[in-house]
Amino acid sequence: MPSRALDERFMQRALRLAERGRGRTRPNPVVGAIVVRAGRVVGEGWHRAAGLPHAEVEAIRRAGTRARGATLYVSLEPCAHIGRTPPCTEAIIAAGIRRCVVAMRDPHRIVDGKGLRTLRAAGVEVEAGVLEAAARQVLSGYVTAHDSARPRTTWKVAVTLDGRSADRRGRSQWITGPIARRQVQRMRAASDAIVIGSGTARADDPRLTVRGVAGRRLAPLRVVCDSHLGLPLTLRLFQPPLARGTVVVCRRDAAPSRVAALERRGVQVWRLASARGGVSPRSLARRLARAGCHDVLIESGPRLGSAWLKAGLVDRVACFIAPRLLGAPGVPWCGPLGHASLADAMAGKIVRVSRVGDDVLLEMEIAHVHRTG
Repeated sequence: MPSRALDERFMQRALRLAERGRGRTRPNPVVGAIVVRAGRVVGEGWHRAAGLPHAEVEAIRRAGTRARGATLYVSLEPCAHIGRTPPCTEAIIAAGIRRCVVAMRDPHRIVDGKGLRTLRAAGVEVEAGVLEAAARQVLSGYVTAHDSARPRTTWKVAVTLDGRSADRRGRSQWITGPIARRQVQRMRAASDAIVIGSGTARADDPRLTVRGVAGRRLAPLRVVCDSHLGLPLTLRLFQPPLARGTVVVCRRDAAPSRVAALERRGVQVWRLASARGGVSPRSLARRLARAGCHDVLIESGPRLGSAWLKAGLVDRVACFIAPRLLGAPGVPWCGPLGHASLADAMAGKIVRVSRVGDDVLLEMEIAHVHRTG
């Protein structure tokens, strides 16, 4: 009988394989799988893109006839329904897999234990929950989307040592150095959507593309919050070829003529509920989750980012800190959060501190995030 330690070792390999699909599988989760026979890996795979074979099928195909009587390790419960591809449970059963070790159940309502029940009914020995905590970390965006109907959200900020995100004229290019900016590109590549506000769009005229990251990936959805559609149509995001991957989010009472002008350029327009004069962060978070965006990166100034933070929709703050000082005229990176005293301050945990060239990246997980349904 295999030991728990051996199961965990092979599952760690499956989780590492899953990460190879990061930024490529939207709207599907990243999944890794390996086939083990007599203590040796005889096949492995990971989900490469939506519409392509799932990780289990890839691993079984590579194992070939050696899959019969073997153990399959998979980081997420195999599907038992027909989507773009046939059910993975059928492939597992047909291959003669004797034992299936699963890190965690799939929280998606069309799976949610059905795959495990199907395998057990076919006589496959199933063990679930091996390295579940690690799997939930790998799949945290996917889990949040299905448990809480919103994406896992990171707010990325670049600040001076005294906490300023721009000078008094609103200029922020560039606070941090080139190595930090390359790290931001990697963060973009791992995200399903990038969200900015109208102020950032107007001041920086960004492209929000992924540059300098090896490997073919899905471009993150580019999302601009512009409540009243007042941004100029000359912005680069509204020109080909960027327009077709860009979404502009506005209030429901935005001018129809402005909506039509954007749509003629190929830009999608989402008309959503308003809150405090702007677009409701919770409404947008739900809409992103419905669009299959599980991991979202906010690259905005203090107004939009603070609104999401105050609404309990930010899970992590990634703060790039540069060895510069601007002083009082500079713009603080975070706006009002409604906390009157230190005792009421939003709490969190520093999960990583790293040097990125001359700068420092500090990553903080927000505690007690309010989950929206």
